[in-house]
Amino acid sequence: MSPVEPLDAGVYREVVRRALAEDLGWGDTTTQALVGAETRATGVLSARAEIVLAGLDVAVEAFRQLDPALTIDASKRDGDRCRTGDVIATMTGLASALLTGERTALNLLRHLSGIASVTRWLVDAGGGRVRISDTRKTTPLLRALEKYAVRVGGGVNGRSTLDQGLVLKANHARLAGGVQAAVARLRALLPAVPIEVECATSADADEALGAGAAIILFTGTSVDDLRYVMRRCAGLARLQVSGAIPVDRVTELAAAGVEVLKVGSITEAAPAADIILDLHPV
Repeated sequence: MSPVEPLDAGVYREVVRRALAEDLGWGDTTTQALVGAETRATGVLSARAEIVLAGLDVAVEAFRQLDPALTIDASKRDGDRCRTGDVIATMTGLASALLTGERTALNLLRHLSGIASVTRWLVDAGGGRVRISDTRKTTPLLRALEKYAVRVGGGVNGRSTLDQGLVLKANHARLAGGVQAAVARLRALLPAVPIEVECATSADADEALGAGAAIILFTGTSVDDLRYVMRRCAGLARLQVSGAIPVDRVTELAAAGVEVLKVGSITEAAPAADIILDLHPV
């Protein structure tokens, strides 16, 4: 899998600063009482389970904001698969910075690596025949980081902001007087922009196709409905499938010819990757 372009530090620097401030309060009382200001230590980041690493630079930023002179020897990079016991990186710097920054760094690294790991699991289940896409179901203010983790895991990004494309949901249709009326208004205002319509049933898909939708986003759970919609969309519209999709369904849907699976749970509910930091005096 090709390496993903690293995130610009400007994307996460302020996020890390605010996360550190949230955790620090008025100061790290325990560390200040026990560790001298000039005491140095080595920290070893390692995996305690099989994971896909994502967010190492983000985690290191938490320590560097507390100790700009921190040095790091990275054994792994984002996108690497790590086995249980693998060393991810070794850092040397002020012991107080490593202690104070530990939770913020691990929270971010574990969360992003968890997203990358689940994404890779789904990508592997699809066998290269289906693209795994995220959605806007992201943690507020962490969207850029979470979508980066999806890319690291081999997935693709759905739209990040509401100004990226026209997506007609059921609430839009109800407030606009129905799918036909909503699509007609959108086409009149923005004729060159493809219109995506969310459909929960085969009847919804028929209505959207009749209105001229360019993309059908099928959110239903009926396999029979999905097969029908796949046949109806052939040559008329692109089909994407969304919902809480278990890994066995990914394999099935990929074999059936679905091109894109949009999976909100990869950012919304991915379990944290098991990564630890062990500190040792220098």
